[in-house]
Amino acid sequence: MMEHTAHQPDVQTESQKPPLVILTGPTAVGKTSLSIRLAQRIGGEIISADSMQVYKDMDIGSAKIRPEEMDGVVHHLVDVIEPTEPFDVTRFQTMALEAMKKIRERGHIPILVGGTGFYIQAILYDIDFNDQAQDDSLRRRLEQEALSLGARAMHERLEKIDPESAEAIPEGNVKRVIRALEYYELTGEKISEHNKEQKAKQSPYNFACFVLTDERAKLYAAIDRRVDLMIEEGLVEEVKGLIEKGVRRTDTAMQGLGYREIYDYLAGDTDLPEAVRLIKRNTRHFAKRQLTWFRPRPETIWLEKSEFHYDQDAILERMLEILSRQGIIPGKG
Repeated sequence: MMEHTAHQPDVQTESQKPPLVILTGPTAVGKTSLSIRLAQRIGGEIISADSMQVYKDMDIGSAKIRPEEMDGVVHHLVDVIEPTEPFDVTRFQTMALEAMKKIRERGHIPILVGGTGFYIQAILYDIDFNDQAQDDSLRRRLEQEALSLGARAMHERLEKIDPESAEAIPEGNVKRVIRALEYYELTGEKISEHNKEQKAKQSPYNFACFVLTDERAKLYAAIDRRVDLMIEEGLVEEVKGLIEKGVRRTDTAMQGLGYREIYDYLAGDTDLPEAVRLIKRNTRHFAKRQLTWFRPRPETIWLEKSEFHYDQDAILERMLEILSRQGIIPGKG
C-alpha cells in the first residue's frame, strides 16, 4: 500500500484521523453519569462543552459535576475562568483544542460532553472564526442599540434578516444576536449560511457523535425536578454571591439559564415563584432547541433511553460496539 504524504490530507482514511467521541443531548437527560462510565471503559478524558460550567462559583445553576462525582476521570474546561470574564465559542475552541492535544499526548481519547451544539460543531468541523468579518465601531453601535431598545427588539431584527440564526440563537443571548447582525451588515451574507459552508467541511477526526435523549414528558419532568433541587440547594444564595463579587446582569455568565431569572428576582423585577416558573419554562424551551439543533445532522447517532428500557449498561454497550466498529477504540473494553 502506498504511503500518504503530507500533501495529500484529503485521502487520509478515517482510521488515520485522531479519535474523538462526543456525547450530547438536551439538558437534564443524564449525560454526566453516562460520560463518566464511558470514559472509564475507553480510557477517555472529558472536555466540557458547556458555556456555564466553565465558570468558577457557578455550581448549582449550571448543574456542574462535583469532584466526588468524577470518579477519577479527568475533566477539562470545568471551573476554570472567573464569572466576570467573557466566554464565547472562539475561546472555547482554543481551550478545547489545547485540552485535546494534552489528552492525546497522554494516550487517552478526548470525550466532548455537553449540550451546546454550536461549540461541538466548532470542534467537530474545525470552524475558522478568524475569517469572519468584524468591525468594532459597528459592534459598539449595535451594543448601544441593544441597551436602548432591548433584547427582544434586536432578536426581532435578526428574525427579519436571518430567520435560521434567530431560531438557533435565544433572545437572551444578546452577544450572539449582535454578532449575527454585525456579520450581516458587514458582508450582506447571513451568518447561518457562512456556518453551513463551514459545516460542509470534512471533519479532521474519526468521530462518533452520540445524542442521548428521552421521551419529552419524562425529559420535562426531569427538568422541573432539577430546577426545584437547584432552589433547595441554594441557587438564590449562589446568585447573590456572584452579584457581590461584581458580576453584572450584562456579563456573559449571568446570561445562563437560572442565573438571569434569579438576578431579576433579586433586583425586585419579579417574585421567587415566578422566577422558578420562568426557569422551568425557559429550560424546557432550551431543551427543545437543543434537540432541534441536532435532529437534521446526519453525523449524529441517537440513543433514545426508552428503547434501552432505561438501562444505562445497555446504552453503554451500544456505544462501545459502535466505537469499536468505527475503529475509534480497538475493541469493547
